[in-house]
Amino acid sequence: MSLYRVIIQGRLDFSTHRSYDKAKKMYQYRLENYFKSDSLFKEADEVFNDEERTLDIPRFVGQAFEKTFKNTVSLLDYCAQFAMMGVVKAWQTDSGKVLNYADIEPKSDKVAVQLYQKGKKLSKEDDMQQEAFAQLTKAIEKYDQHAQAYERRGNVNLKLKKYADAIRDFKKTISIDPSNPFAYFGLAKVHILKGDFAEAVDQLELVCKKSLALQPIYWKARRLKADCHFKVEEYEKAEFDLRLFTKRNFKEDDPNYGWKRHALYFYGRVLFEQEKFAEAIPIFQEAIDTKDCIDTIPQEDIYFHLGSSKKNAGKNGYVSDLKKASEMGSKFAVAALSGSK
Repeated sequence: MSLYRVIIQGRLDFSTHRSYDKAKKMYQYRLENYFKSDSLFKEADEVFNDEERTLDIPRFVGQAFEKTFKNTVSLLDYCAQFAMMGVVKAWQTDSGKVLNYADIEPKSDKVAVQLYQKGKKLSKEDDMQQEAFAQLTKAIEKYDQHAQAYERRGNVNLKLKKYADAIRDFKKTISIDPSNPFAYFGLAKVHILKGDFAEAVDQLELVCKKSLALQPIYWKARRLKADCHFKVEEYEKAEFDLRLFTKRNFKEDDPNYGWKRHALYFYGRVLFEQEKFAEAIPIFQEAIDTKDCIDTIPQEDIYFHLGSSKKNAGKNGYVSDLKKASEMGSKFAVAALSGSK
């Protein structure tokens, strides 16, 4: 039997004393009678907060056998069905590779829970945003402390371009549950749309603090933060985020996977702006070689900057790159070639 690294974090909110007391009692009962105390948390008091009526795990990092991890997840999932809202995420990893992952949240027949789950599902469909808004609003009316419903409705408002309403919803989420990284991410997106990049960076830094590198949102925040730094010419700060992002190997089902070329291109750009021309060359070359992209960066722009980097670094081959960029339609490459004659 092997020990594995385990990370667990999250919070579940119980709307009544009765639900809370039942969940806490059943946790202890099942721990002792079903799992023979083989859990990462040996006592209910380790995770239950009587004052706030929550099951709260800010962030647990430790080692456990696979069976212990699965027992813990089973216990937490059972208790989640007594809760009104919240989510607990759990990872079992080995050398950085995720072996088991659990996303634990209430899915009971409580009205507010069902309304939220329906609204959450609808919010993922672009043509169902109005219907999603209605369901999430009903969930909030049933339970006005539903942080997740506010956060999800904030994203719906963002898609509907109701930015003031989106900000209100995201801030409401944070006032209830300041550990929710998605609310800070939503605020950052609004600030980016408004051109307030400094405030967006502040929010994205909070996303990174509130999330884990195992979560896609952590890397989304890193990439967007780098974009903001680039826009205000904070190249050294952008370089730090982009170096981390481009070294990460994302799986094809990760939403960050298609953004690799985008990150490489801007990584090369920030190096270029800092006159680190030799360092920029392999980055631009990797950007050219990267496939499966969802960005809209013209290939001729990458060839232009590759050729310009080679020229400034005193390397051969820059004329060939500039010619490729010119043939693809780069006016900058045409001008550069004219100037080199």
